[in-house]
Amino acid sequence: MDIKCVIVAGTGKSGISATKLLLKHGVKVYLFDENENRKSSDIETAIGNMEGCHIVLGELSDDILDAAELMVISPGIPVDAPFTERIRQKNIPIWSEIELAYNYGKGKIAAITGTNGKTTTTALTGEIIKAYNDKTIVVGNIGIPYTELCDTTDEDSVTVAEISSFQLETAISFKPDVSAILNLTPDHLNRHYTFENYGNVKLSISKNQTPEEVIVLNYDDSNTRKMGESVNAKVVYFSRLEKPAGGVYVEDGSIYIDDNGNISKVLDIKELKLLGSHNVENVLAAVAISYYIGVPVQTIHDVAVNFKAVEHRIEYVDTINGVAYYNDSKGTNPDAAIKGIQAMITDTYLIGGGYDKNSEYDEWIEAFDGKVKKLVLIGQTAQKIAECARRHGFDDIVLMDDLKSAVAYCHDQAKSGEAVLLSPACASWGMFDNYEQRGRMFKEYVKSFKE
Repeated sequence: MDIKCVIVAGTGKSGISATKLLLKHGVKVYLFDENENRKSSDIETAIGNMEGCHIVLGELSDDILDAAELMVISPGIPVDAPFTERIRQKNIPIWSEIELAYNYGKGKIAAITGTNGKTTTTALTGEIIKAYNDKTIVVGNIGIPYTELCDTTDEDSVTVAEISSFQLETAISFKPDVSAILNLTPDHLNRHYTFENYGNVKLSISKNQTPEEVIVLNYDDSNTRKMGESVNAKVVYFSRLEKPAGGVYVEDGSIYIDDNGNISKVLDIKELKLLGSHNVENVLAAVAISYYIGVPVQTIHDVAVNFKAVEHRIEYVDTINGVAYYNDSKGTNPDAAIKGIQAMITDTYLIGGGYDKNSEYDEWIEAFDGKVKKLVLIGQTAQKIAECARRHGFDDIVLMDDLKSAVAYCHDQAKSGEAVLLSPACASWGMFDNYEQRGRMFKEYVKSFKE
């Protein structure tokens, strides 16, 4: 990549990783954060070798804009943030961290997006492909920035990447060998404004693909099924409910691959350790992605049947005084949280609420289906969710100040044989750095009762 000077916007994990990659390749970096109260010393510690790096807090000068050939923007920064207008006026390209890594990385790429199930599908796909090719890296929203590991790849490598809509907004030439869109329900509308915009951003994961590449789509989701009509890539559908030609599907309790009429049985669903119909869909997607990246069916079977749920996704924490606690902190929108409550099989104390992404909660409330004994709400959305619940005739609601007090309330009230589920239907921002921190704190609070 023949670029000498780059602005990296954002000093979080993504920005630091992008900066380190650029510095390693001899590129001059202006590491920028609008928050002028950020401590330069903390940033310097995170980067290490500062040679070639200049920290800029508060505002970008005209001199920096004149020198820069590119901006790499962290996913947490909206592409319509006020300072980005100055960047565009200078005709400086804006890239995502994913785009930057793609330009340095080598080998094949399996890229996974969608509203829900991305982390579980990415983790499972990564494990399957690793079992066949030890030169496999798993990156992206799953926790490790792509820029952190792209330099370790070669022509024989496979990169399995969980990609968010925020990262896709500024992906330019990014072209996966296999892409996947797992499902599509309204999310992040405070950022994308309309569901149509959100869907178009997700679909852009395939914009550079040709018929030589594959896109894996959910046949059971009308939004993703329709996407198959407008892409250039070879379309492979997966379905839990139907039997699409040339797809991956369920029949008589087993998962099959139909590769142009060649039918292969992969596994029996009863062999899986993952619970819930949503996880069957995640497995179907992972089977399709892995198969079309080149993994044999036997390897797919052996890994899939031994795979356990990822952290923060309907994760069993502990049983205390007969009450089972589950951490579903990754239920960051109503549709994901519906999957959480559907997995419960007993009366449940449900902890919800958090940052407001302009979501609507009606379908989530309707999915309680008599399972929710008490709805315990925290965060910015607490009143909004409470009002929605009452409109649907659900009045067993308690508002608490924070997660710690919510867990304590559930511990005091829940009886043996019941469950406590953290499944917020909201993002964590404002109370926590991310959903991982929220989930870890939930588990710590639960474990403190045992001690």
